Amino acid sequence: MAKDQKHDDPEYQARSVALRLLARREHSRYELALKLRQRRIPPDVFDPVLDEYECEGWLDDDRFAEIYTRQRIEAGYGPLRILAELQQRGVSQTPECLSSVAEEEWCRRAVRARDKRFGLADVQGDLPEKLRQARFLARRGFSSSQSEHALSAGPDED
Repeated sequence: MAKDQKHDDPEYQARSVALRLLARREHSRYELALKLRQRRIPPDVFDPVLDEYECEGWLDDDRFAEIYTRQRIEAGYGPLRILAELQQRGVSQTPECLSSVAEEEWCRRAVRARDKRFGLADVQGDLPEKLRQARFLARRGFSSSQSEHALSAGPDED
């Protein structure tokens, strides 16, 4: 097949685009399908390509979920936000690295997130500031109990 004919072939395009995207970083199948759809490649062309890439081990939602979860945990996000982001990316199961983190560790991470952003000054008497910090922790994906623990933490905790 001539070089110009290859570029017009939708299957070649699907393979090439998917492989280029996977070479940069891990993607979920949903993300990859969305990006191929955005490039106007029909699903009946790219679905077999994605099936093949899954069989080859180049595309793996479980591996994507583990890597993505670890990155988001290290970036200071809580379990609720991480799970929501995974669902937006087409991953429905909870990765092992997320479910293995104990509640106490999430509380410590919430304290660290609060300390990094606001410091650990006492906010018990300042309702507007306490609510502002609670909203921040909720946006970061920490549960209400984790946020409450972080808001009651003093400078000696971490």
